[in-house]
Amino acid sequence: MEQKIAEGLIYFVVFLLSTTLHEASHAWTAHRLGDSTAYDGGQVSLSPIPHIKRSPIGMLVLPLITSVTSGWPIGFASAPYDARWAIAYPRRAAVMSLAGPSANLALVLLAWIAIRVGVLTGLFVAPDSVRFGHIVNASADGFAASIAFLFGAIFSMNLLLCVFNLIPLPPLDGSGAVPLLLDEANGRRYLGFLHRTPGLLFIGLYISWQVVDFVFHPLFLAAVNLLYPGVHYG
Repeated sequence: MEQKIAEGLIYFVVFLLSTTLHEASHAWTAHRLGDSTAYDGGQVSLSPIPHIKRSPIGMLVLPLITSVTSGWPIGFASAPYDARWAIAYPRRAAVMSLAGPSANLALVLLAWIAIRVGVLTGLFVAPDSVRFGHIVNASADGFAASIAFLFGAIFSMNLLLCVFNLIPLPPLDGSGAVPLLLDEANGRRYLGFLHRTPGLLFIGLYISWQVVDFVFHPLFLAAVNLLYPGVHYG
């Protein structure tokens, strides 16, 4: 039980920092592309405090409670933007939407590199089996084992955040990126339709929760298998 709570708290910290980077990337990109709504609200920050102030339930209360009780954080966050700007510049808004998942992907790559370096130097070893968060073992007990779990948690959670948010259904970032596939006029119509139909958010979230594991699991195994040449996890 104590180990479950300890791992849950590590997941909570990883969630907090990863979500902060995700939302700050949205806010910074929007600011660079002409919408300073989130910038003026303090969301262009790597400190979690402004993001917690905007979404205290989703960023702090709910993920902390679920991390302790279930060993896994559940939460949400958002960066504000001007809908009029998004509709006027649908491609810019699409790039802004992709900034958050791109930040999570960057953290996946950094964790992957750190684990790979640890394996090459003998600090880490391949486990007998893998699951979410548990993708690398330390060659010795103690502090190294905690670091191994931390890197595994960063890798796994950010891969999940990236994959989940790229599902092209509202309110997820993948839906906001659709205008990159459309011309300007249809991009405006598409974003205008989304903003006029808020009920789609609940439908999109429900469907996304049903399909994310089918998308995430094979990608997770493929990424982990690349860590260990000659070892195959299935």
